[in-house]
Amino acid sequence: MIEQLQKDSLELLKQLIAIQSFSKEEDRTADKIEQFLQQRNIKTHRKLNNIWAYNKHFDAAKPTLLLNSHHDTVKPNSGYTRDPYDAAVEDGKLYGLGSNDAGGCLVSLIATFLYFYSQEDLSYNICLATTAEEEISGNDGLECVLPDLGELEFAIVGEPTQMNLAIAERGLLVLDCTSTGKAGHAAREEGDNAIYKALKDIEWFRNYRFSKVSDVFGPLKMTVTIINAGSQHNVVPATCTFTVDVRVTDAYTNEEVLKIIRTNVDCDVKPRSIRLKPSSIDKEHPLVQAGVKLGRTTYGSPTTSDQALLSIPSVKVGPGDSARSHMADEYVFVNEIAEGIELYIAMLKPVIEGK
Repeated sequence: MIEQLQKDSLELLKQLIAIQSFSKEEDRTADKIEQFLQQRNIKTHRKLNNIWAYNKHFDAAKPTLLLNSHHDTVKPNSGYTRDPYDAAVEDGKLYGLGSNDAGGCLVSLIATFLYFYSQEDLSYNICLATTAEEEISGNDGLECVLPDLGELEFAIVGEPTQMNLAIAERGLLVLDCTSTGKAGHAAREEGDNAIYKALKDIEWFRNYRFSKVSDVFGPLKMTVTIINAGSQHNVVPATCTFTVDVRVTDAYTNEEVLKIIRTNVDCDVKPRSIRLKPSSIDKEHPLVQAGVKLGRTTYGSPTTSDQALLSIPSVKVGPGDSARSHMADEYVFVNEIAEGIELYIAMLKPVIEGK
């Protein structure tokens, strides 16, 4: 059965690569995934360009695990020497836009879902969600269907990690800060210089150390990255704006970090979003332990994925290598997909079959 799943997965990925599916333009890859599942007599659900399904013997009394990956891609960069939509296999590599990020993970998770789909007496229900807009952290991807999926216990998010286990992922806060003073003539003792007021807060961002330190990532990191003030040399500026990049660890929530910052600075602080949350899963979780027993390593991921939209324990894991994501002439090894399917299944078996 696994061999057939591997064959079908490779063929599906070739078909997906051949379809342009930039973020917000994923309707045709959504059609293809929907068709693929329906051809196997699986009832599908659709909202915009998101497709999801449940195992055949779904039992509302049981907890549900989520298998999630995305089918949107970035636009091909100018360095491509190949047709990004030509899903060619050469020297064991499947080339094509989205092959590595996150096509290999996507089809491997679909295959894993199919493996368990008809089994009875599983300890968990399985929800497969193939979603859109991950590459732009859009509102019409996983986030928009989460309320429709039902209560979820934990999740596997498919991203290329060489099948190692990202048991934590940093969150992100981008803060737009404004210090306000009073305009005046620079030649006279007039005004209240907003730059000087901003400097005090900028020094706080530079030097403050949060008390809780993540076991995976270490300390939370804040960096001032943009500053703007003044209109001409002889006018004391009334406002100074600056931007702070905050990489939140699993030791805090975004809301906790924002509260601490606002308590300590005088400037007005406006987050662009608090959606991209830090995420983690206990290293002792049965799924993580199953992966470790299979020789996979655990680590903390500095990059953001749809994992940031989940408020449940989750692990990011999948075939492929994140170093190939968004590169010219993107590829995934064919044997990575085969191995990914085998490892996903082997990790889940002791968790959901109770063996």
